[in-house]
Amino acid sequence: MSRLDFTPYRRSTVGFDRLFDLLESQARSHSGDNYPPFNIARQGEDNYRITLAVAGFRAQDIDITAQQNLLTVHGKKREEVDDGSEWLHVGIANRGFERRFELADFVRVERADLADGMLIIDLVREVPDAMKPKKIAVGSTTLKAVETGADQAADDGAANAA
Repeated sequence: MSRLDFTPYRRSTVGFDRLFDLLESQARSHSGDNYPPFNIARQGEDNYRITLAVAGFRAQDIDITAQQNLLTVHGKKREEVDDGSEWLHVGIANRGFERRFELADFVRVERADLADGMLIIDLVREVPDAMKPKKIAVGSTTLKAVETGADQAADDGAANAA
């Protein structure tokens, strides 16, 4: 795989360093280890779902940690119980794993469930009201209040003079 060069974009943008660093690190660290397999789905404009196939793991074997912009799912390998069976074929993986998912700003884990060997993690993006775009009307009420206050002060001055 050829190295990605974002230099032209870095020169013409400001504040996107984290995005370019993330893209470059993903290109470098593509290791090929796809265990456990997972899906990522968009459930709505601000809702996402990550589904991991974790057959053989119990809820107490899985640790989910959410930090700012990072979700880590860690599965601990269980100790095998020797029941005297002779294994002829072992095809069900029961090894430990760690999966990391980079999250956008304001994305948080809403819920995590384990059912039928599938770990389902629901995410929601909640942008604070202070960060949402606001429409500003021309001739806003603040400007009119200042004008009204000036007119009232002139009226009060005329009333006091009389």
